[in-house]
Amino acid sequence: MAAPGLTCCSKITKELECKGVVVHDVIMRRAGLNPIFDIVTFFSIFIMLRAVKPNVMLSYTVKPVIYGGIAAWFARVQCRFSLITGLGYAFTGNASGKRKFLKRVVRLLYRFSLARSHGVFFQNPDDEALFRGLDILPGIVPSFVVNGSGVDTSEYRPAPFPSRTSFLLIARLLGDKGVREYVQAAESVKLKYPKVSFGLVGWIDENPDAIGKAELDSWVKAGTIDFLGKLADVKPAITNSSVYVLPSYREGTPRTVLEAMAMGRPVITTDAPGCRETLVDGYNGFLVPVKDVNGLVAAILRFIESPEIISVMGGRSRTIAENKYDVNKVNSFMLNKMGIQ
Repeated sequence: MAAPGLTCCSKITKELECKGVVVHDVIMRRAGLNPIFDIVTFFSIFIMLRAVKPNVMLSYTVKPVIYGGIAAWFARVQCRFSLITGLGYAFTGNASGKRKFLKRVVRLLYRFSLARSHGVFFQNPDDEALFRGLDILPGIVPSFVVNGSGVDTSEYRPAPFPSRTSFLLIARLLGDKGVREYVQAAESVKLKYPKVSFGLVGWIDENPDAIGKAELDSWVKAGTIDFLGKLADVKPAITNSSVYVLPSYREGTPRTVLEAMAMGRPVITTDAPGCRETLVDGYNGFLVPVKDVNGLVAAILRFIESPEIISVMGGRSRTIAENKYDVNKVNSFMLNKMGIQ
């Protein structure tokens, strides 16, 4: 099933077709919970499945898991699997008002869909435990924890460090990604080390938690961050950085961290589900508490004031990426559990 937003003219589609993959478009809005749009999404997936008649289906991200899983059940797909890549807006932050209502609806839909799955993959043990504890995932449905989506270590290879210490965050511009904490930390560090650069790769999102353009523009105008926009290829940005930073509140397993690690970059991230699994604190980077700007500043300063640890920790990141997160190992595990190998 095509991922949300995938179009026939996209670069990803062309790359998949070159590998012999047949891509099918479905009608889907990634964000929002408009019942009319979601009913259209459900029938779009159902009609596609009835036409293709697959033996196995693997759905990932919230709407494909929910509506794709239910559609696959109605279409009588023999083997139905789901991959939970993260909890999203409905599960993060304070549950009040609109978010509280959305959380209830999403839980009910998840429960209905996953009860009809033959297996569910999680990208970290915390999400698996949460789904089990809330009875979103019935006890009779098997579940497995995988090491994220993996990273192609042959494509993302170690790169030389820039001459001047610099930091980088790649993320959708959402509050839950810790973007504001990153900017606040950059403001604080620049008071003492004004020449240190803080790169930001991302894009304005339609998510209710999104950071607005005016706020982003104020950061750029103040010279706090170097905003690089949305990049089709993040490797040059990682190459031009010394340390990768992701102050996220919660993740499945952050792919950008894996890409930075594969390119030999140490990491600063939060002691949060999905994030803390990617590094050993003090070995290939530093863990900081969620929403703790002071802790983030302290970790950044350790790299600035002891630059010799950057290459050492970066080398360890590369080794972890090769041994734990190589995409071929991750895919082999999942295919085996789905009975394809």
